[in-house]
Amino acid sequence: MAYLALGLTATFSGSSTSVRGAWAAMEIIGWYVLVPLALGSWVTGLVMSLGTRWGLLRYYWVLVSFALTSLAVIVLLVHMPDVSVVVQAIATTADDELGQYGGDLFHAAAALVLLLLIQVLNVYKPPGMTPYGWRKSKRTHSQGDGTVLDQETG
Repeated sequence: MAYLALGLTATFSGSSTSVRGAWAAMEIIGWYVLVPLALGSWVTGLVMSLGTRWGLLRYYWVLVSFALTSLAVIVLLVHMPDVSVVVQAIATTADDELGQYGGDLFHAAAALVLLLLIQVLNVYKPPGMTPYGWRKSKRTHSQGDGTVLDQETG
């Protein structure tokens, strides 16, 4: 949300100082806040999915959530060098030409929508098991006394 606010400032501010400051802040927030948090989110999502009963490949919502998180991280990592290039460019751009750079609103808004979608998936956990999940949940094993237990419930 901070990145979006800065993007709005860079787009609609009439002040060249505000535009340059907003872009500089977007670069700092991007590299030192968003990238580490995105990578941390990706790693913890992977570890939690592999370490819980949900699994990474058992439920569609986990798989979709992880795929969307991966997509967001990749787009962020590809996009941030472009932000740094813009920051370098606007440092030497004349004040009356700063409007050509806009404020990076598309990436900020799309990322916010994507993060909200991922959050909804992770909170509501829509039903639906993958074929792998069905096979995994149907596997049973036999105990010494002849009873059959589902591996999921023990």
